Amino acid sequence: MSGIMKVFLLLAVMVCISEAQMDHTSGKLCLCQRVRNGIRPGTKITDVHIYPATIFCDKVEIVVTNNNGHRFCLNPKVKAVQKLMASITKRQTSSTARPTELTSTTNTARV
Repeated sequence: MSGIMKVFLLLAVMVCISEAQMDHTSGKLCLCQRVRNGIRPGTKITDVHIYPATIFCDKVEIVVTNNNGHRFCLNPKVKAVQKLMASITKRQTSSTARPTELTSTTNTARV
């Protein structure tokens, strides 16, 4: 192989590696690819996880598990979801002696 071919091959490999690294650090590795704008009335929520924005995902993600074990994501920008999270947080902090940051609840909540 000629010297110029080796240089072009090395350059192509470097471009591929840099592109692969850019995808992993640009905030595109989110758990939630699709989000819902709310929850149906009567849905029993068994678990709520709130994931803050990180270098891997540049948005806040709310992952909810219902009593059937199905997980789905909620849109944190929708007012109905904000009200739901406020009521869960209020319920969580009123039942504890000291307020803590809500990361997960295991109580069944009826919405």
